[in-house]
Amino acid sequence: MSKKVADQIVEMLVNNNVKRIYAVTGDSLNELNDAVRRSGKIKWIHVRHEEVGAYAAAAEAELDGLACCAGSSGPGHVHLINGLYDANRSGVPVIAIASTINTAQMGVDYFQATNTYKLFDDCSVYNELASTPSQVPRMLQTAIQNAIHKKGVAVFGLAGDVSSMPAEESVTSMYNYHSETVLRPSDIEMQKFADLVNKHPKVSIFCGIGAREAHDDIVKLAGLLKAPIGYSFRGKMGMQHNNPYEVGMTGLLGVPSAFHAMHESDVVILLGTDFPYENFMPVTNKIIQVDEKPERLGRRAKLEMGLTGKITDTIAALLPLIKEKEDDSFVNAQLEFYEKVKENLNIYVEDTGSENHISPEFVASTINELANEDAIFAVDTGMCCVWGARYIEGTGKRIMLGSFNHGSMANAMPMAVGAQLAYPERQVIAFCGDGGISMLLGDLATIKQYNLPIKLVVFNNRSLGMVQLEMQVEGLPNNETDMVNPNFEMIAQAMGFRGITVTNPDNVKQSLEEAFAHDGPVLVSVFTNPQALAMPPKMEFDQMKGYALSMSKMILGGRMDEVLEMVKTNYKHMKEVL
Repeated sequence: MSKKVADQIVEMLVNNNVKRIYAVTGDSLNELNDAVRRSGKIKWIHVRHEEVGAYAAAAEAELDGLACCAGSSGPGHVHLINGLYDANRSGVPVIAIASTINTAQMGVDYFQATNTYKLFDDCSVYNELASTPSQVPRMLQTAIQNAIHKKGVAVFGLAGDVSSMPAEESVTSMYNYHSETVLRPSDIEMQKFADLVNKHPKVSIFCGIGAREAHDDIVKLAGLLKAPIGYSFRGKMGMQHNNPYEVGMTGLLGVPSAFHAMHESDVVILLGTDFPYENFMPVTNKIIQVDEKPERLGRRAKLEMGLTGKITDTIAALLPLIKEKEDDSFVNAQLEFYEKVKENLNIYVEDTGSENHISPEFVASTINELANEDAIFAVDTGMCCVWGARYIEGTGKRIMLGSFNHGSMANAMPMAVGAQLAYPERQVIAFCGDGGISMLLGDLATIKQYNLPIKLVVFNNRSLGMVQLEMQVEGLPNNETDMVNPNFEMIAQAMGFRGITVTNPDNVKQSLEEAFAHDGPVLVSVFTNPQALAMPPKMEFDQMKGYALSMSKMILGGRMDEVLEMVKTNYKHMKEVL
């Protein structure tokens, strides 16, 4: 029996260390599914929704290299889009197989036809359609190379009838060349870099995920410059640990100390970060940005210097050029302020809340205390990101996944699926918002089907918390942000695994201990305080005015009890920010 195109595709994926294909099978994917079955070297993961498959593949790609998801004709393609947008914006290598209608039906508005070029073009680094067997190996190889080297989504479109045709071997190389290269600025630019930071007494460093591999050298640099180190959300797990100079995060989810350190500096060094919020960037300081992608330089702030290079190579070359500063008063002042900020954050942990109004900060802090040193966390976009950002500590082994660039709801549970399959021996904990988990609730069945021991902690505040905060700072009374939720414990049990409901703060630790000790999936629904709205480290006057205006409108609308609860819950945040 001659080898089919579908078999050839599976062989190529296996040869590139792809271990799973996340997909809903059917129609134009059936030949590929059967080839997976015959191979035995790769696993078909039957998700309930293709969006979950794309998110799971994105998580696996970030943790373990190249990953793969697939969608069949029409609706299957469309369902992939949100997860692929997230993967592409996060810069992780994903192969998305978009099997489509048979070649004879193309161009005649056939049932379930989609234009894969138009559909996927904005969320991919490569996007082509193979309509003959001879195209398949070369096109798939090109897709793999683009995904790996451009760090993004490569869409491999495939006409449905081609999968069952006899395979044809490629006349070109089927090998990925991973050459070790050194990428840093020239010696002249490096000396200018060093001269600038040597000249000024107050220097701060801000790191993104691109700096994580240079952790040790960056800490050495901070020691020489007596510089505080702040970081973005994606940079937290890579930079917080074993770092005596860290002053926390800045940005919407951050704390005042990092914001303060950057604005008090003479020079700010941005390393491997594409931090998106220019409102948090200083405007009077000298800023030096180093990034592997030159197109990112200067698009968030005005720069004194914009340098292209890998952070590892650049900092290694910079260290010998740095003159150690003797005056450590600046860094000590920033570290002292950071200690006060952490004390303020701990107030919310000590105030554990009340019946059905458990402090989410207390829940997150307890998870941090109980979680393994090498746990993998996935956080939903929204308030779950705030609690994860502020209370989960980096150890050097922990990893945190989230929709940090795309900002989509419902990402935590699907990412946990990909993480647990990639690392079955590690503890995987998902911080799920009740809004997020509700969006893709059906894939709890996927967790059960593969018996993944994921721990899903639902921050059940019966509202869209982040949206509520957004409306209030804009001067709008929150409207239609409340949620009438199902009993998540009973849903978990109906899916076939353990469910726990926690309504009293006294039961939080014991319930989490039981969940983490259980050998299998567990959903813990914690009834958290819906009025817990964490403020960003910088509030504009218009935002404060909007918050006050929102309160006034709610009072006039007869919602005085709700306003009093909000003021009671959040006055410490307001005091800290102001």
